[in-house]
Amino acid sequence: MKAYLFPGQGAQFTGMGQDLYESSSEAKALFEAANEQLGFSITDIMFTGDAEALKQTKVTQPAIFLHSVILAKVMGSDFAPDMVAGHSLGELSALTASGALNFADGLALVSKRALAMQAACELQPSTMAAVLGLEDAVVEKICEETAGIVVAANYNCPGQLVISGEVPAVEAACESLKEAGARRALMLPVGGAFHSPLMEPAREELAKAIEGTAFSAPVCPIYQNVTAAAVTDPEAIKANLIKQLTASVRWTQSMQQMIADGAETFIEVGPGNVLQGLIKKIDRSKETQKAEIA
Repeated sequence: MKAYLFPGQGAQFTGMGQDLYESSSEAKALFEAANEQLGFSITDIMFTGDAEALKQTKVTQPAIFLHSVILAKVMGSDFAPDMVAGHSLGELSALTASGALNFADGLALVSKRALAMQAACELQPSTMAAVLGLEDAVVEKICEETAGIVVAANYNCPGQLVISGEVPAVEAACESLKEAGARRALMLPVGGAFHSPLMEPAREELAKAIEGTAFSAPVCPIYQNVTAAAVTDPEAIKANLIKQLTASVRWTQSMQQMIADGAETFIEVGPGNVLQGLIKKIDRSKETQKAEIA
């Protein structure tokens, strides 16, 4: 069985999507429709902009979504998933590529999500840190024991977990995690505490938009970040998507459940190859591929 995976923020690079734009009239039309819908030329930033411009959340998230979804669309019958999943932002790419959302609605939600997250980041200084070499339970316990808001945010693969929260709390947790034997506890260059309670203002904002958007049943099950379980019911998908901004990304658990449900080949759709690397750390026996147009 084939599982298609969609990357999240951090996978962007200058020049992303330009090959698609230049090689496919369908891709070009979709990129131009996106420029019009967003009200600015995101393709200029994606194709020739500098890294700083591309790093802005309001640009990064739609850019990764467009690269991923347009690639899936121009693959045509070669895009034939038995199951899908997306890492954080990538969940909206996965939902759009698998037919749960139409292209315009998917892009509108991604844009709304990016702006709401940016606004939430500006309300309070907050950050994230990568923790390597500790059991999940140890990281969770130290977060619970640390004063202030700090939580396990991204379960990326065994021994690699990202924590998120208030700057002093994350800094204090990093010191405790190093004392507990973490190989590394490294502050990340991000502007906010994604997937933590500090994203509550963004969750409320996005919830209104999600409730007002039509969702269909996807062509195959989606393994959502919040539950790490297969979902096809549109109402359940919406409920999980609303919870996602303040809840942990249970990526390790999602991949393990996909494997338990029969996934043998994992195909990454979009920029970068981070998700292929994570699969190899979760189960080295599984085949990984990069999606390409024929």
